[in-house]
Amino acid sequence: AAMAITLSSGGPVARASTQTAQYTVTFDAAWSQATHPAGFPPSPHWSPLVGGTHSGSVSFWNAGQLASQGIEDMAELGATTPLANEVTAAIGSGSAFSVLLGGGISPSPGSTSFSFAIDRDFPLVTLVSMIAPSPDWFVGVSRLSLLESGDWVGEKSVALWLYDAGSDGGANYTSPNLDTNPQDPIALHKIPHNIADEMQQSYVDYAMSV
Repeated sequence: AAMAITLSSGGPVARASTQTAQYTVTFDAAWSQATHPAGFPPSPHWSPLVGGTHSGSVSFWNAGQLASQGIEDMAELGATTPLANEVTAAIGSGSAFSVLLGGGISPSPGSTSFSFAIDRDFPLVTLVSMIAPSPDWFVGVSRLSLLESGDWVGEKSVALWLYDAGSDGGANYTSPNLDTNPQDPIALHKIPHNIADEMQQSYVDYAMSV
């Protein structure tokens, strides 16, 4: 599956002298029976967006690392509180600025938006959402910087892919719970053979704008 994230300027772009900037995230989900017919599940939806703005001294998820409890609960259950608590702890230790919480999408396709402030001392964004139903699959960005050459970015695009949190071994959208023991690292999702022909279809577009 392919996804995209875009940050676009809706007005004058904040410059290096500006300590903070305001962004709006718009989450547009394209995943539907029409775009991904093979094995398409009942009640398709996306969990509420959750993440944070932070500095480079902390990471909440990365491919190749084991999922934290917050990432696992987001990817398996669509829960936001455990990951939000991890960001809150990072705020307390001085490595994060704010918790990001947005809406979900039900049913998919659909769209949801929210705004947030970001500080130049904490210019990185981490934001995730579970594709549901699924065993432990999610989309998102990790440590995405909104500062480039000392300026707030006005527009930025990045290709996103579906990730497997490594905590459940289910092979399709509606597989029963199958805990992975020991837990596998977070990895790009290995598309089951029955939907391999849809790998180039986009599940979702992210859009961020100031």
